[in-house]
Amino acid sequence: MTKGNQTKITDELYAYMLAHNPPLDAVQRELVETTYAQLPGHAGMQSAEEQGPLLAFLVRLTGARHIVEVGTFTGFSALAMAQALPDGGKLIACDVSEEWTAYGREAWTKAGVADRIELRIAPALDTLRAMPAEPHIDFAYLDADKESYIAYWEELVPRMRQGGLITTDNVLFHGGVTDPRATGAAAAIQEFNNHVSADPRMDSVLLTVSDGLTLSRKR
Repeated sequence: MTKGNQTKITDELYAYMLAHNPPLDAVQRELVETTYAQLPGHAGMQSAEEQGPLLAFLVRLTGARHIVEVGTFTGFSALAMAQALPDGGKLIACDVSEEWTAYGREAWTKAGVADRIELRIAPALDTLRAMPAEPHIDFAYLDADKESYIAYWEELVPRMRQGGLITTDNVLFHGGVTDPRATGAAAAIQEFNNHVSADPRMDSVLLTVSDGLTLSRKR
């Protein structure tokens, strides 16, 4: 077996990577810092800093006009994706917290993209099931409660257009996916990863970006 993990991501190398990626703009940076200051016990739920530019890159690469985000938290990822949308593009953000998403609403307004984002406060499965059944979604970002990942996946996949992309976060779950005795969210991610890799409707690759990111393209 050829090992590709010989480059260890030290703090210095991580800083180097960030320095050579597109920097966060002023509104993005303020939102990240506000999240850590106001919600220190939950800030780990925020997508990693490098994922903002990556998500924006993927939105532009796919030419996405209709995005669905499952799990919005304080809105950093939604902000990055909405900023990458073309004129007339729309992002539907699914979350259950008015409190956490309020930070996002403020940032989206500051960035001038609030009109591109439709926030739906409700259980995400209800929101997804209320969407048209035919393929119409160009891009989806899945970063919500891990135990429901397969259920979200099964609602998203039939609604993705051919060539559409689902990006799923936390698929390494802090290393817990290698534990044969995993329980709870780690076990749910194990099951999800197996489900995705066996799904004939999608082409998928699992990447070691942040806490693990899977890119899945609709065949």
